[in-house]
Amino acid sequence: MGRATISQAMQDYLKAIYKLQEQAELAPTSALADSLGVAPASVTNMCKKLAELNLVEYEPYQGVKFTPAGKKVALEIVRHHRLIELYLAEALKVPWDRVHEEAEKLEHVISEDLEDRMAAALGDPLFDPHGAPIPTRTGTISQQPSGRLADMRAGDRLTVVEVDDHDPELLRYLGSMGLYPGTEVMLLAYAPFDGPLTLCIGEDQHNLGYQAAKAVMVVLRDGE
Repeated sequence: MGRATISQAMQDYLKAIYKLQEQAELAPTSALADSLGVAPASVTNMCKKLAELNLVEYEPYQGVKFTPAGKKVALEIVRHHRLIELYLAEALKVPWDRVHEEAEKLEHVISEDLEDRMAAALGDPLFDPHGAPIPTRTGTISQQPSGRLADMRAGDRLTVVEVDDHDPELLRYLGSMGLYPGTEVMLLAYAPFDGPLTLCIGEDQHNLGYQAAKAVMVVLRDGE
């Protein structure tokens, strides 16, 4: 079963499940409802439909996880979304805080041929503008180990690898500091009780709140 044979609503659910399964094997139905902004009853009904199509395994009152067929379709949808984001950013210079919303509209309608042409024009990229990995046509994904900036320690020398793309206002704020994928950062201080982090970015120092720092994924710089 391919992407074109299921509804747009089902595609949105599969993409949301994929995002949640990056954090845990089972995607909780309550988290799905929050992510999609729908009622719990709607989530239950859709999960049952997806299970009937053998796209997920559904455990009532617990959550869902992909079947192999469901994961294949989800990776195809995620590939379309992230390729569109990168194409909009690179070819059309759409700001990084707007590409997610635009890609949400376009991901359901582009053809496989257009997808291939976009990928070729971009040089078969591995990551989208926010640092999220783009699945290949065969469903492989280049996911590098990383941790949240909020969980790092004072003195750590870090490189930003990914930023959560679901809040445009937060992206604009992080962009104003220069916190893009590839940016080198030093965590100077960490106030107690989930207080702000003091960061050195280039020649400048910035304070970043704990909740915002949870949206930034980083790796320790090599040899440090």
